[in-house]
Amino acid sequence: MPKLQSLLRLALILLILAALAYAGWHFTRPQPPEVELATVARGTVESTVVNTRAGTIKACRRAKLAPVSGGQIVKLWVKEGERVKAGQPLLELWNRDLAAQRELASRQLTTSEQRHREACIMADTARRDAERTEQLAAKGFVSPQRGEDARAEARARQANCNALAADVKRAQAQIRVTQAGIERTTLHAPFAGIVAKVTGEVGEYATPSPPGIPTPPAVDLIDDSCLYVSAPMDEVDAPRLKPGQPARITLDALPGQSFSGRVRRIAPYVTEVEKQARTVDVEVDFNTPPKQILLVGYSADVEAIIERRDNVLRVPTQAIQQNGSVLVLGANNTLETRTLKAGLANWAYTEVLDGLAAGDRVLLAFDDENVKAGVKVRPRQGNKAAP
Repeated sequence: MPKLQSLLRLALILLILAALAYAGWHFTRPQPPEVELATVARGTVESTVVNTRAGTIKACRRAKLAPVSGGQIVKLWVKEGERVKAGQPLLELWNRDLAAQRELASRQLTTSEQRHREACIMADTARRDAERTEQLAAKGFVSPQRGEDARAEARARQANCNALAADVKRAQAQIRVTQAGIERTTLHAPFAGIVAKVTGEVGEYATPSPPGIPTPPAVDLIDDSCLYVSAPMDEVDAPRLKPGQPARITLDALPGQSFSGRVRRIAPYVTEVEKQARTVDVEVDFNTPPKQILLVGYSADVEAIIERRDNVLRVPTQAIQQNGSVLVLGANNTLETRTLKAGLANWAYTEVLDGLAAGDRVLLAFDDENVKAGVKVRPRQGNKAAP
């Protein structure tokens, strides 16, 4: 009996040791690597072209205004950030000399009109006298020479009337000349917009920009009611671009938002910024005016949509290896290699023509070299189907 109890005690001890050894092995054994997976599903795939460098938001109309002639600023009617209407005066230069010339021309016009009126009255009187003299000459009361003299006097008076009419027109033209000179000293808004910058103050001297010498404009006027994006595209993508193609616009200033647009213009030439960096400028309009206030000069990115396919089987592009295959989660959580036949593709998604089915889960990251076909893995919690 004591011997039996000893054997039972020994068996119990061995059983406890075996359980402890198994628990130690179970909890200390290497765990399968945790991986990030994506579920193959249906969705939209687009073939797109993106800009190589940041684009810029520009205004459809922007004028850097300067007076036609130089002069001292005597009136400055606007401030930076102020909105103006078309034709509204912005600034005025000193023009007292031109105003005096206009007043002198106005007085000369008045004098010329009075002289013209007087000459025409005398010409009309001379014409009536000539008619009466001709009637008297026809009846023999006066000599025929007297009638001819009267007709000559009437013609001379009428010629003087016509000459003074030309003087009136010359005086009117002189007023227009002086008025044009005055208008050259006043800067008006060519369109409605917002004043971006004013260079100069009252009392300072403003000059027009000489040819070949850039001079800061007196007033920088922007029509921010119409905006578009100008972005450089790589020259190899230029043949795929056409006016009217849909596009998406994103802004660094508004992360997480995109705006629909349409290609409005493709530059007819290639711009060489640096060696081996040749681009084509593309202009894209907003389909609808953004509700947010966008500033001219914001950096923007353009994604021109070349082709679009809806409700197709797609896989994240980053899941595709260089040889065109993908790693699929198979039975018992073991990775399997699948050869993929791809269709339309972009940086985000690739269309699946053959090799995968909806619901397959593919490996996204290839950072761990130990994660390969035949390796058992643990799906990371929270993996979802691609949106």
